[in-house]
Amino acid sequence: MEPKSLKRYAWLSIAAALSTILLKGTAWRLTDSVGLLSDAIESFVNLAGALVALAMLSLAARPADNGHAYGHTKAEYFSSAFEGFLILGAAAWIGLEAVERLLHPRPVEAAGIGLGVAALATVVNFATARTLLKVGHESRSITLEADAHHLITDVWTSVGVIAGVALVWVSGWLWLDPTIALLVAANIVWTGWRLMHRSAAGLMDASLPDAELRQIEAVLASFRQQGLEFHALRTRRAGTRAFVSVHVLVPGAWSVQQGHDWSERIEADLRRVLPGVHVTTHLEPKEDPISQVDQGLDRPP
Repeated sequence: MEPKSLKRYAWLSIAAALSTILLKGTAWRLTDSVGLLSDAIESFVNLAGALVALAMLSLAARPADNGHAYGHTKAEYFSSAFEGFLILGAAAWIGLEAVERLLHPRPVEAAGIGLGVAALATVVNFATARTLLKVGHESRSITLEADAHHLITDVWTSVGVIAGVALVWVSGWLWLDPTIALLVAANIVWTGWRLMHRSAAGLMDASLPDAELRQIEAVLASFRQQGLEFHALRTRRAGTRAFVSVHVLVPGAWSVQQGHDWSERIEADLRRVLPGVHVTTHLEPKEDPISQVDQGLDRPP
């Protein structure tokens, strides 16, 4: 799925964030629970993240140009990194509110209605997260996957907050409300760290996942059985696009046309197992010793 068509899912995330801000904000105002306040704050982070996701998906959809020959798909990593930073900021805010409430406890009010409203917001987030995760996985969009994982974290957070506030309401243990908020803060710090780590890996041109590397190796193994050899395999991902380059060693007596035809078959088979991958092959004669000295990233002098 092209980045341009993914933008409608960013709009879905924005709509979900706006509705949950309204619902969770209402739940907090009804109950005066700092746990529900922390849940509402996280929805503001969802909104900011969804807005950035929309902007980055729009940028990623731009075609390659003279200044960006490999396209603009890496823009998606900025979205997930920004969302990670937002999450950490939200965690700090929640932590401050929770500490203040620990020092100055207040009772939970109108808990029944407030918890019902919060539960409705949780259902909205869950449905949105499932949709984004499915589309993000199918399209290999780190932006949608990051948004989906954040929403799933928000769902589990909300479930814990609702259960905790209900327990506060029943038991009268006022200290439990800010304690839940602190646990929420710790949980979303972990989520933020994972998002930033994955974004950094993409910007640093990390190799494709092991599962995809095994698929590539299986394709190359089938051609080794036919007498070809390979080295200098390199892979990377840039947002929704994957890149593979490999040196193909063929008999030196082959014509250029023969080598080209076999390279085309290799590239076609790789695109079949990894749809949308950009493959670059470099032909070399097996018998020439010089063919063996350029396996590293930088060829020695």
